[in-house]
Amino acid sequence: MNHLLIIGAVWPEPNSSAAGSRMLQLIKLFLSQNWKITFASTAIQTEHMVNLDELNITQTTIEINNLNFDTFIKELQPDTILFDRFITEEQFGWRITKHLPHALKILNTEDLHSLRKTRHEAYKKKTEFNIQDLLNSDHTKREIASIYRCDLSLIISDFEIKLLKDTFKINQDLLLYLPLLYDPITTKNQEKWPCYENRNHFITIGNFRHAPNWNSVLHLKEIIWPLIKKELPEAELHIYGAYPPRKATQLHNPKEGFLIKGWAKNAKDVISKSRVCLAPLQFGAGIKGKLIESMLYGTPSITTTIGAEGMLDEESDWNGFIVNDPEKFAKAAIKLFTNKNLWQQSQQNGVEIINTKFQKKNFSSLFLKHIITLQQKLPKHRAQNFIGNLLQYHTMRSTEFMARWIEEKNKT
Repeated sequence: MNHLLIIGAVWPEPNSSAAGSRMLQLIKLFLSQNWKITFASTAIQTEHMVNLDELNITQTTIEINNLNFDTFIKELQPDTILFDRFITEEQFGWRITKHLPHALKILNTEDLHSLRKTRHEAYKKKTEFNIQDLLNSDHTKREIASIYRCDLSLIISDFEIKLLKDTFKINQDLLLYLPLLYDPITTKNQEKWPCYENRNHFITIGNFRHAPNWNSVLHLKEIIWPLIKKELPEAELHIYGAYPPRKATQLHNPKEGFLIKGWAKNAKDVISKSRVCLAPLQFGAGIKGKLIESMLYGTPSITTTIGAEGMLDEESDWNGFIVNDPEKFAKAAIKLFTNKNLWQQSQQNGVEIINTKFQKKNFSSLFLKHIITLQQKLPKHRAQNFIGNLLQYHTMRSTEFMARWIEEKNKT
């Protein structure tokens, strides 16, 4: 039986973030092939994490810079390791290489953290993001090094996989495009959706701890929502998201129709009852879970170019509008909210995007076969990755000795 060890910076919370949904999808793919799974994390378990016991997944808490991890993996002997982001590979990858040299190492990027971070920095400086920012970033160098040290990296966005191949010249054998995966939206699914007349208000949803989401809420509050409210005085914007901080709840203002709802117990319920989703994302990366869920539940959306990134083929139309200018964004939102025919057509565009771009059946078996093939030809695969071998060599001598120093320091 194949044994997968997942090393996570956090425990998976599929109801909190797209990253949590992604991790649960990966877990279920491996379980479908009867893999044994152990999930290890340095984080504290939360009440919102998925019930791993129900999935027969062994759980364990691990520590950074602790020899106990070495003992743990030598006893566990998994044949495949999945890192949930490049930071966990930095922390534990060299130990895996040292004690489990024949284990397949997979990096699940979620999104390119360096892309999101450098875009955020450009936004804060009020400058236009460019590729040179990305190339100059230390964060980028760390993430690309991690990709090279792993045998395979899972990339969720076709925009990002093109960036890695064209800009960073990473060999395609080290990358695998694996988007979020869903079953098709059928006619029966659509018949259960509330109709245009039975939907009310605008909605935005997303984990408040995620910087692009919090910035989006502020952008709505300060600029966009007043423009919409002026034209639609009875309208309300319902803001849902995990872990709302006090600075968010203080924005709650019923007179302005700006309502901080906090945690959504059932995202499907609140999204499917809303008429339009607003996501004026100013920076970010990867695939935006809120926009995927809007399509899954028949709710048209207004977003920005960054929001829609990686979600459209050239021949596809958006599930509403893609607008970057705040005033035009507000006008598009009003138009979509009040025009039934346009709303219905936008809804169908969302169905088309899900059914062509994110189909589970188109990717699942290919992904699993790819993993098995890599396991069988791992020595040859690694021999062709000279840069990865070079980086691994230096990592074993720098990161390892720094970790050993911290271990000794902690003892005293």
